[in-house]
Amino acid sequence: MTHRITKYQRFKMKNPILQFFKFLYLSIKILFVVAGGHGGTRKAN
Repeated sequence: MTHRITKYQRFKMKNPILQFFKFLYLSIKILFVVAGGHGGTRKAN
């Protein structure tokens, strides 16, 4: 079950800038979900 990691994939994993942007993107997505009244029963008009 071992598969080779390509140089590009290793570069992506090791690159802190890309990691940071991925983290930011996920945080913003979560913020939008939470701010959008996710799981709330009342709808604010």
